[in-house]
Amino acid sequence: MRLSDADQRMLDGADGEAVRAAMDLLVRYGDLMGAERLIDTDNVCGANIFGPRHSRVLGTTDPSRLFSRFSLDLTSPVEVPAFRAHSCQLIGPRDRENWELQGLSAADAAAMDSSERYLAEKGVDLFNTCTPYQVGNVPQFGEHCAWMESSAVVYINSVLGARTNTEGRESSAASMLTGRTPYCGFHLDERRRATHAIDVRIPVVTTEDWNVFGYWVGSVVEDAVPVLRGDGLRPTLPQLKQFGAAAASSGDVEMYHLPGATPEAESLGGGFIDAVSVYDEEARRDTVASLCRTATDRDVDFVMIGCPHASLEQVHEVARLLEGRRVSSTLWVFTPSLLRSRAAADGTLAVIEAAGARVLADTCPAIGQFLPPSTKVFATDSAKQVHYLPAIAGVQGWFGSVEDCVRAAITGRWTRD
Repeated sequence: MRLSDADQRMLDGADGEAVRAAMDLLVRYGDLMGAERLIDTDNVCGANIFGPRHSRVLGTTDPSRLFSRFSLDLTSPVEVPAFRAHSCQLIGPRDRENWELQGLSAADAAAMDSSERYLAEKGVDLFNTCTPYQVGNVPQFGEHCAWMESSAVVYINSVLGARTNTEGRESSAASMLTGRTPYCGFHLDERRRATHAIDVRIPVVTTEDWNVFGYWVGSVVEDAVPVLRGDGLRPTLPQLKQFGAAAASSGDVEMYHLPGATPEAESLGGGFIDAVSVYDEEARRDTVASLCRTATDRDVDFVMIGCPHASLEQVHEVARLLEGRRVSSTLWVFTPSLLRSRAAADGTLAVIEAAGARVLADTCPAIGQFLPPSTKVFATDSAKQVHYLPAIAGVQGWFGSVEDCVRAAITGRWTRD
C-alpha cells in the first residue's frame, strides 16, 4: 500500500500510540482488501459505548481500557487523542431514560454514563441510533464515509449516493483517530455497478411489501449489487430504509439501484448484468413463511416496532392505530431520542403511553439483548428483527404489518394467517 507522508508519520508513532495502532490496523485491513492507498474521510459512524457484554469479554469496565483494547486491539491502556474525523456513535445498549425497564443494573448504567462522557470528550456526536441520517448526519452525494451498521450502509450508499464499506468496530475506530479509510470496495465505481437484475412481477406498495421484498432480494443476490426493475416501484424513504435493512439481513447487500429513486441508477444501474431473478407472488408467499418460520404459538407476549429505528411518520402511525385503545401485551416502539423528543412535543408520545405502550430510544432488543420478562413469543413489523432476535434470545417471532402488530398487542394474539 502506498502511504502518504502524513500516513507514514502516524504509522511511525508521531501522534502517539493510539494513532499508531489505528494506522497499523488500517494498513493491514487495506492490504487484505487489496487497496492501493488510503483516502480521507470526515464522516465516521462507529459503536464504542460500553455494554455488559464487553465486560464479559474484557474483564474491565474502565472506558479508556475498553476503547483502546476493544476498538484498537491493544493489550494495554493508551491515551486516546481527540478524533481527527467527524465521528458519530451508532445505536447503543440502553435507553438513557428507561434502562431499568431493560433490566440493567445501576452499575452497568453508571459504566455506560462514564463511557458516553468519555466519547463526548473525544468529540463523538452521541446520536445513538442505527439511522444517523434521520437525525442530522446526512452524507453528501459522493462523500467518502466509514460507517458501521449494515442497514445504514446500504441506505447511504444507495439512497444518498455516499460511499462506504460496511466497517467494523475496530476499523471505524481507527478511521475516527486518523481520518483515513482504505480506498477499496464501495468507494470505487466498479464495485457500485449493478450485476444482478430483479424483475418485479407483483405490486410492491406497502411498507410490509418492501420489507418482504428486501428479505427476498438479499437471499437471492447475496453480496451482489441488484437493480430493481418493474412498474409502480415508488417507495417512500422509510420504505427504502426497511427494504435495505431486510436485504442486508438475509444477504450481504451493501448497495442497490432503483431507477427513478436512487441517484446512481442511471449511470451504474445497467449494462453489467450477469444474472436475472424474478420476484412474483410465489416468491413473496415463500418469503413471508420464511420470516415466520420460528413461530408456532399465537399467544403474543411482546410486540416490537422500529427496526431500523422508526421514523417520526412511523411513530405517528402507531399512535393513530392505538388511539383510544389499550394493549394487553407489551408494546415497545424504538426510535432515536431526538425523534422521541419531537413525538413528545407534538402529543404523539402521550397517545402511545395512554394505550399502555412505551417509546424507547437509542437501542433495540437485538443490540441490547433484552426482552420483557417471560417473553416466549414476539411480533414485529421488521424483517431484520425477526431474522435476528429468535436466534439471539431463543424466542418465537411473527412478522407482519404495523397494523398486524398493533392488533396483536391489543388482543394478545397473532390472528393473521
